[in-house]
This record gives sequence, C-alpha cells and structure tokens, in this order.
Amino acid sequence: MKALISALLLALLAGCATGPRIDHSYSAKAQSPRVKFIVLHYTVSDKPSSIKILTQQQVSAHYLVTDDPETIIYNLVPETQQAWHAGVSSWKGFTNLNTSSVGIEIVNAGWKDTPTGRVYAPFPQYQIDSVIALVRDIAQRYHVPPENVLGHSDIAPGRKQDPGPMFPWKQFADQGLAVWPDATRVASVRPVFDAQQPDVTWFQRKLAAFGYGVTQTCLYDEQTRNALSAFQSKFRPANIDGAPDAETATLLEVLTTPANAPLPVVQASAPLPNAVCACSPSPVIQPAATPAAPALPQPPAVPVPAAVPATPAAPQPLNKQ
Repeated sequence: MKALISALLLALLAGCATGPRIDHSYSAKAQSPRVKFIVLHYTVSDKPSSIKILTQQQVSAHYLVTDDPETIIYNLVPETQQAWHAGVSSWKGFTNLNTSSVGIEIVNAGWKDTPTGRVYAPFPQYQIDSVIALVRDIAQRYHVPPENVLGHSDIAPGRKQDPGPMFPWKQFADQGLAVWPDATRVASVRPVFDAQQPDVTWFQRKLAAFGYGVTQTCLYDEQTRNALSAFQSKFRPANIDGAPDAETATLLEVLTTPANAPLPVVQASAPLPNAVCACSPSPVIQPAATPAAPALPQPPAVPVPAAVPATPAAPQPLNKQ
C-alpha cells in the first residue's frame, strides 16, 4: 500500500511539474512579428572592449559584427528578447524602439577631432559585406521594409551620431535594404529649390513625413538642426552641418514623394489649413504642368536665421541608453 501511495504521489508531482496542457492547434490571424526595425550602430571601441561592454554592462545588442579580416558575428541577445541598444528613440510615431527592433553593433572607432577637422573611421568592405548579409537575413525573416533599416542617429538625432557619414548606405540601398533618392528625379527637382528655398516649416513637415520625430515650431531650432544633420549624414555625407539648404530640400522632396508622382513645382501660397503654428507661409508642392508655363515673379523665401551648427559631444563607447 505504501508503495502504491508513493507511486501515486510521484505521478501527481510529475504532472504538476509539466505545467498546464497547452493546445497549439489554433493560430490567430491578427498578429505580426515583434521586429519592425533594424538599427545599426558603431561601437567606438575595439573588439575586446566592445564584447566586454555589450555582455557585462547595462547595454546590449542582438548582434556584434567584428572588424576581423574574417569577420565574426556574435549573437549576444536572442531575437525574441529585447536588447538595450536604442535608448530614448522614435521613428514614424513608434517610440522606445528597443521593444520593436533588432540592434546590430559594428566594431568601429567612430570619429575624433584633429587640428585639420573631424576625421571619421572607415568601415572595411569585408565588414560591410557581413553586415549586409546579416541585415538581409533579418529583414527577410521579419519582412522589415527598406525604410525601416535605420541608423542610431535616425531614431535619436543629436543624441547619437552612429553609424556616421562613412557608413555606405548606398550599398545597402543597392541590395534593397535601405532607401535612396533616385538620381534622375534629384536632378530634375534641384532647380526648383535653387530658385526658391522652402522655409523652415516645410523642412519640419518633410522631416516628420520621412520618419523623424520632429514637431512644427516654425523655428530653426535644435531638434530641426539635429534631424537635418542626421538626414544629411545618411544621404549627403559631404556636408552634415544641419543647415536647411536647397540640396537637402531636394533630397527630402524626392524621398517623401512616391516614385510615380509628378515632379514638383514650388509656388508661394497662403498658409496651409489647420496649421499648428502661426508663421510665414510655406511653399505648396503642386504638380508641374506639361509643358510648364513660365513662372511669375515670386516673393523671396523668408530667410532662415543663421546658426552655428551644434558640435556633437565626443562619442562615448556604447552609451546607448
């Protein structure tokens, strides 16, 4: 009898240990992957320091891509888990991107100031090839669109500068892993903005439409300058001063206009309805006529107050939060 009771107790305990029975025969249609974004960083540290920081401190990433000639990719956090790489961040209305992204750290020295100016560290091609392969694999598995493959500077402009102006975004775009402005459309639109540069409110609207967390203030303020600099670092790395110039306006217009939409003509107009702030009128983008009629003389655009671009603080190793 004692043996029978012991056996029954053991069976009962074993059943409790396995937990409740879960039936997996149904799967809800209304669901999506946790991963919606891929965020790229540089470490501002060498390989040993990067590994130590990312595994032993309060910062992490899902992957670390080394700068070894035979590149090693370390998986430090499972993709099902949240890594602490993005910090305070936003893109297209999403915030706290740690919860919805895969973070990739790339071993790179970042930048340093020299007597002749700021010098950025290049990325070896073999390392970039490894990052491209990794991003392609993640993007395919989670259906991450090219516009959601981002740099840390995109989701936290001003606070972060990585992966910096030396990062070859065009190579990723050529592989369908990032967005890039069409050169033919850029050449067609550029004369429009050379003739009349939009005011700062136009830039704020376009930056927000592209994805940056910029609000309309009608002022050339720090948030606008930081977002412009981050945008320029990605698409116009030769000059990342954050100034709202004609070239930057052209790139923004092309990147925020559907590829099959007519090329724009900028014309002065009354303020747009439902404006959130009271400031000088912004240009309105209208389809060009075919052929375009000669433009009437237009009043000059409201000049943007000159400002000395903010100099980013010296990069700190892997301070992602």
